[in-house]
Amino acid sequence: MRPLIGISSYGRAGTRQTFSVPCEYVDVIRKVGGVPMIIPPIEEEVPEALEALSALVLSGGGDVDPIHYGGVRHEAVYGVSEERDRFELALARAALERRLPILCVCRGMQLLNVALGGNLVEHIPDHYGDEIQHRHQEHMPCTHAVRVEAKSRLAEILGTTDLDVRSWHHQSVGKLGTGLRAVAWSPDGVIEAIESNDHAFLVGVQWHPEMDALGDGRQRRIFEALVSSSTNGR
Repeated sequence: MRPLIGISSYGRAGTRQTFSVPCEYVDVIRKVGGVPMIIPPIEEEVPEALEALSALVLSGGGDVDPIHYGGVRHEAVYGVSEERDRFELALARAALERRLPILCVCRGMQLLNVALGGNLVEHIPDHYGDEIQHRHQEHMPCTHAVRVEAKSRLAEILGTTDLDVRSWHHQSVGKLGTGLRAVAWSPDGVIEAIESNDHAFLVGVQWHPEMDALGDGRQRRIFEALVSSSTNGR
């Protein structure tokens, strides 16, 4: 049996409201041998959803409401969904309790950090300047370099400590949550990846590996490692 991999969906959006997720998440999970299951932010279903899953992907999307980490509602904050925040915070904490393998992408990495008691930098240019662009002004992805700690799970997965990634964010991890450590940085010092030594598979990346995973073997290995962990540990 191929493992069932949950992917958290974006919040409600559109004239006729929908729950959606970019197709790249689904495509790469299928490519590496998993069966993708999109999970909408409906809080009551958390226990049943996790019971069925072998691993979890916390996907990208809009900003986490600063109320959840004692932050300030910066004018650049966008796309807040209180429903999604509540759901994913509960989902992340429940998945951690169950020791489920978890991959966190962009917003997902930030949400994981908040779920474990950390906080966020509300707007990168205010703290790190604008020498390195983490998204274009049109809110589109851009490419920049990342340095990965050599003695990290992520470097082992990627097979490299230096790579170019596609980013699409204006916030970043600030104070680290309990049990997490930073393992990758952009040249301006922004934390680009986090992981835990106390969990079978708990990795967060600030960039979007799903956007390049079908063509870039290094990015695809992140998803392969998730699926491998799900079959080894369940």
